[in-house]
Amino acid sequence: MSNQLLHDQDFYAWANEQAELLRAGRLSEADIEHIAEEIESMGKSEKRELVNRLAILLTHLLKWRYQPSRRGHSWRLTMKEQRTRLKSHMKDNPSLKAILSEAIEEAYLLGVIGAARETRKDLGSFPAVCPWSYDQLIDPDFWPSADA
Repeated sequence: MSNQLLHDQDFYAWANEQAELLRAGRLSEADIEHIAEEIESMGKSEKRELVNRLAILLTHLLKWRYQPSRRGHSWRLTMKEQRTRLKSHMKDNPSLKAILSEAIEEAYLLGVIGAARETRKDLGSFPAVCPWSYDQLIDPDFWPSADA
């Protein structure tokens, strides 16, 4: 079966075959174009993971700030979990620091949407841009007050 066909019909088999070819040094037989595409895709998924973690954290921080009467153990634990996962993800992918401001901007929009949905507040009730730095976001002692 051709590399193209195998890639399209049985990705798992294609990936294992390509790994075997690369390890054996048989580069001329490897599907270099698809390998390059898959590596690029892996990089994009690392950015998506960063944005997703930030969005979950931001949703809960916004809810914490704008719905103080609903604060609870579950929200606190969700934020602790996301902070822990973010620190680990950044440790594993330090080059993501170069796109951190872009990721926060993207995640903040998602966080506002999530917070608006869960608090039943208008989108305009929240700041237009993220009011917190990355250092604040991952600080385990940072809990935005309702008046800040």
